[in-house]
Amino acid sequence: MSAVEAMQAYYAQRAPEYDAVYLKPERQANLRQLEAWLPTQFARRNVLEIAAGTGYWSQFIAPVAASITLTDANLEPLAIARDRVQGRAVFVQADAYALPAELGGFNAAFAGFWLSHVPVSRRREFLQGLHALLAPESVVVLMDNRYVAGSSTPISERDAEGNTWQLRPLEDGSQFRVLKNFPREAELQAMIEGLGEAGVYRETEYFWTFQYLTPGI
Repeated sequence: MSAVEAMQAYYAQRAPEYDAVYLKPERQANLRQLEAWLPTQFARRNVLEIAAGTGYWSQFIAPVAASITLTDANLEPLAIARDRVQGRAVFVQADAYALPAELGGFNAAFAGFWLSHVPVSRRREFLQGLHALLAPESVVVLMDNRYVAGSSTPISERDAEGNTWQLRPLEDGSQFRVLKNFPREAELQAMIEGLGEAGVYRETEYFWTFQYLTPGI
């Protein structure tokens, strides 16, 4: 089983307990800030969301967006998202590295807590595939965790490429080796070189956001 397949299996099994991560007491103030900020970036836009999972973040985007298409590799979390997300929402099982052209065209994209699971060597590949579905000057927002000792799952290993890995247990006692990177601003800016413009990095104690535009015509 490849690392990607292992991660998909992990998130399929984790779907019923995934949202527990949003209950960590120390993260609540940061979460309220992001929940208020995120919709302001997508008002009246046609949004493509990558790795939407259970739709936790989609529920804040959908009420202000012209439309939102939630994609995820697994059907289990999307089933939860269907019950949570209101508004003009479409739900599609799709591989983030092979997004189908028939999804349509969009002028905004969001990926929350996905980039950290993308191997360093595949970051630009992922963005190129995403941008193929986006109009010029589309807004792209990436959001993810910062590593904070005592709150984050400890890093168990680092590979030759620079990827970091965690060992994550589920409630049934099973354990998965999961790729989880914590990129810094310089890495994100370098990642969009030639692919995006006007990258803006923001961080709170527990999270970071990175916003940029796809190139104009």
